[in-house]
Amino acid sequence: MRIHTLKMFAFAAFFSTILFPACAPDDLIEVFDYDIPAIYNFEHVSYSGQTQRLAMLTEMTSYMKSGVSVDVSLDLDRLTAMYTNDSNLAGWQGSYESSKQLKNKTFELVQGDFETLLGQMVEASTSTTNYAAGTAGTSISSDGTKTYLFNERGVEPVQLIEKGLMGACFYYQAATVYLGWEKMNVDNTIVNPGVGTEMEHHWDEAFGYLGAPIDFPTNTDGLFFWAKYANATNAVTNNNQSIMGPLLTGRAAISNNDLQTRDDAIVKVREVWEQIVAAAAIHYLNIAVESFDDEAIRLHALSEALAFVYSLKFNEEKSQTNETIDTYLSQLATTSNITAFDLTNSSTASVLAVRDQLAADFGLSDVKEAL
Repeated sequence: MRIHTLKMFAFAAFFSTILFPACAPDDLIEVFDYDIPAIYNFEHVSYSGQTQRLAMLTEMTSYMKSGVSVDVSLDLDRLTAMYTNDSNLAGWQGSYESSKQLKNKTFELVQGDFETLLGQMVEASTSTTNYAAGTAGTSISSDGTKTYLFNERGVEPVQLIEKGLMGACFYYQAATVYLGWEKMNVDNTIVNPGVGTEMEHHWDEAFGYLGAPIDFPTNTDGLFFWAKYANATNAVTNNNQSIMGPLLTGRAAISNNDLQTRDDAIVKVREVWEQIVAAAAIHYLNIAVESFDDEAIRLHALSEALAFVYSLKFNEEKSQTNETIDTYLSQLATTSNITAFDLTNSSTASVLAVRDQLAADFGLSDVKEAL
């Protein structure tokens, strides 16, 4: 992604205007000669494909979670059909266009890994025993309120698939594809009614993958996936407003052909979205440490944390290299290969070490214990 040279004063000014309009000095409020709306309510907007894919993953996750019952063995053909949107086999409750699917929007090099994980999910669902190291099965939390299904390595496949696709599909498409140079270096003059210009439409599609209502964060009802996890840690990070501000600014800038501001907004969206991912990972690492003696909660939380750490890979402007991210994964699960994670030998020391390193690398050290 090529961007214009960042002008720090202007960058700080326009985000101060978005984030703190009530107290911003007059000279900052006048940075733009066009309006930045308070909600994502532009004249021509369409991201129905993204909404459909969010709904598909919601249905897919619900079906996978049904496999926790000893009376349910998941059907691999059906689960694969959900991934590829083969409506004849998927058994959808919703209605989805045949051209929309999760697989072809997942980062191409890891599509096969997710198909492997689907097979592991199905295999684990055939178990009728309790989980033990080396044996797939269910484990119940100490208070008896939660039951999770783990594979023989103590990993909860549904978490790797759901949160992994949040990263390798939704986050990847938003941060790398739709905000990338190829999707932004397109026509911005011809308006397609209800859709906008090609550039506007691509920006809207990136917004769609956030899973937020148009009046987020004032409205936090009906959040999906990334918006849900942004909101879960918002009291500590303020990432709800931090992500919505540049999304609104960038879209308004495109409509006014202000490409410098658009590019500055892209930088900020990627930066904040990455922090949302890291904060979610740290949150679940904290839960794992706090509940380490409760096997079910510990393995569940570590499975979620692993999937969020893995998701950090899918931002082309990420702050850490894939090699660094693989190191986090290997410290937690003996390998960086998502299809072979092993949690049978986890320790509080290794979990805390990764948490502290993540917090340091993503600017969250001051709040890591509160996440």
